[in-house]
Amino acid sequence: MFLAGFPAGPWGTNCYVVATAAGAECVVVDPGKDAAPGVADVVREHGLKPVAVLLTHGHVDHMWCVAPVAGTYDATAWIHPGDRHLLTDPMAGVSPETARMLLGAEHRWAEPDDVRELADAQTLELAGLRLVVDHTPGHTEGSVTFRAPYDAPDVSEVMFAGDLLFAGSIGRTDMPGGDHQAMLRSLTDKVLPLADDVVVLPGHGEQTSIGRERATNPFLQELSRAPR
Repeated sequence: MFLAGFPAGPWGTNCYVVATAAGAECVVVDPGKDAAPGVADVVREHGLKPVAVLLTHGHVDHMWCVAPVAGTYDATAWIHPGDRHLLTDPMAGVSPETARMLLGAEHRWAEPDDVRELADAQTLELAGLRLVVDHTPGHTEGSVTFRAPYDAPDVSEVMFAGDLLFAGSIGRTDMPGGDHQAMLRSLTDKVLPLADDVVVLPGHGEQTSIGRERATNPFLQELSRAPR
């Protein structure tokens, strides 16, 4: 697997470009603000062709450049129906202070030409990759993660976690559409059953693993001790 990631924009949102190998078709995960030039650089340097843009959720820091990136490469955008409205009304999903900051300038929001909706437990076959979708509401109603097999002795899968799980923390639930109890259920049902060797590629910050978070993340530790 070819995998490149870089933080973009004022929120430092991680954008990922994934392919089977250099010179192949690829998918782009979470192109946030200012991510389009970084995607273009990766695509040009490695001879890639984006065919899909995957969104872990609809917050503006993760989808700011979805229409430009999808339009540039004639790629399909994928989002869960619970967050699809945020493509055209991203202010509905952010805090009042963020909305005030963004409204200081004029922005126009529109869906990409080709948008398709994600479902829980769906398997996507894109660019030669096999990605399993897990619906993980809590941070937003339509939050999802994507898991892909990884061919390495010490890594069985990589998970594009969006703002569900971070190194040492979990996603916030105090913004519009957030639900703390739903977040805890998502972590219990979708994260805790995963193998320790799954590499977690979060929406912000450094990569981690399920094993590391199970052992050190206070939120997962508490959930692991809770009766089921």
